[in-house]
Amino acid sequence: MVPLATDSRHSIESARRALAARLQAAGIEEPGLDARLLVGAAVELDLTAMVTQAARRLTPDEAARLEGYAQRRLAHEPVARILGAREFWGLPFRLSEATLVPRPDTETVVELALEIFREFRVSGRRPRIADIGTGSGAILLALLHEIPEAFGVGTDVSLTALNTARDNAATLGLSGRAAFVACSYAAALQGPFDLIVSNPPYIPSAEIPKLNIEVREHDPHLALDGGNDGYDAYRILIPQAAELLAAGGALIVEAGQGQARNIETLMGAAALSVDRPAKADLGGILRAVSARKMPP
Repeated sequence: MVPLATDSRHSIESARRALAARLQAAGIEEPGLDARLLVGAAVELDLTAMVTQAARRLTPDEAARLEGYAQRRLAHEPVARILGAREFWGLPFRLSEATLVPRPDTETVVELALEIFREFRVSGRRPRIADIGTGSGAILLALLHEIPEAFGVGTDVSLTALNTARDNAATLGLSGRAAFVACSYAAALQGPFDLIVSNPPYIPSAEIPKLNIEVREHDPHLALDGGNDGYDAYRILIPQAAELLAAGGALIVEAGQGQARNIETLMGAAALSVDRPAKADLGGILRAVSARKMPP
């Protein structure tokens, strides 16, 4: 098949179809969607404009840019990495090499946190949220978007990740209600917090080489590696959260497949009360696990 960069005949629509065919032949999982996103980025048009300008021919620069994107995708680089951005909770998030690509499964953590928050009201002060290992800031900023009266703090050991999160907060108009701190887990934080959330590294070390190439080759290993059994991060952050939570406050964490019960056991050992079942994602995996700090 003729590379897009050397074929001056392509319109926007024919380029999209040609790229989708190449991606499908290479075994890419969602070739049609990926082709639409990459063509849109190459020609700098949204979906509506792509439809209305479907017959327009690609310029040489657009065709060359699209071919560059195509080669990267055919090498199994995720579309979000190629474009440097991903939507999460309906909001746009820029990415960097130090951040995970936010995934729909993680929205389950946001959903459960909002369910819990709506059951109690903070009196006499502004609600406070902490996001441990914030990465791009996706979970924290999604919650601040939904809880306009709240203030949030995100932590990360990576300064690059923190800069990415700050940029996302600014883009979303949330800089005035968000702060970002460089530290290991919650080591530099002072409570009380009403919600503490986290998507910590939880993949057992030996399992990382077996992950999909798009994850193991492109997501930061620091954000994936959960130690020998996958629970190293939980053993650190759960006791920290227990100290930082306000009475009645809740910790909500993301879990890997089959991990929910063991995480609940760790929460109980830290004197937190598991007062509701873990919440499943759309695939049926128990993805969000929570516990409350009960009033004395």
